[in-house]
Amino acid sequence: MRNVLAITTSLNKAQGNSNKLVASYVEKLSSQPATTITRRDLDEDSLPHLTAEEMQAWMTPSDERTDEQHALAALSDSLVEEVKTADDIVIGVPMYNFGIPSVMKAWIDRIARAGVTFRYTETGPVGLLENKSVTILAARGGQYSGTEYDTQSQYLTHFFNFIGITDIQFVYAEGLALGEESAKSAFDAANQKIIELTAQRKD
Repeated sequence: MRNVLAITTSLNKAQGNSNKLVASYVEKLSSQPATTITRRDLDEDSLPHLTAEEMQAWMTPSDERTDEQHALAALSDSLVEEVKTADDIVIGVPMYNFGIPSVMKAWIDRIARAGVTFRYTETGPVGLLENKSVTILAARGGQYSGTEYDTQSQYLTHFFNFIGITDIQFVYAEGLALGEESAKSAFDAANQKIIELTAQRKD
């Protein structure tokens, strides 16, 4: 059995270009045998910004937490568990003002937990989540891949490496705001790449 975690982050719901790419990816995976898919819509979840109180709840041993701390820790615990049980993680990421959506940053802040998804050692931090793959489906109005304006790719690579995931693939659909022809070409190229990647994910 292969477990896939599909995460969407666009504020435009089903009309979001990155969400459309995730839907295409999931549709192709769904036809594969022994594949289960868990969906997580971070925009629909409206993840709040991380607070000091929530972080303190994580750092408090479970048997010493107050009822309020148990409630605060439950959100992060559930998000981390989804990542831990996933073999493949696919994430749709639109570019908002040269960065990732704020709800995705709120998700990252709840996934990066010392002693849970990474640990500190004398030689530096070590990621604890191994033998997983991440596919980033990046939708952008302009052309940014390979330029200094693409802050997303380096940031997301650093983050997933930090928690132990080194198998990372990027699929770019760029120039989506540069006219109908440009958008169609970008989606066609992205979908071809998705076909190739989903074929590789077969057991």
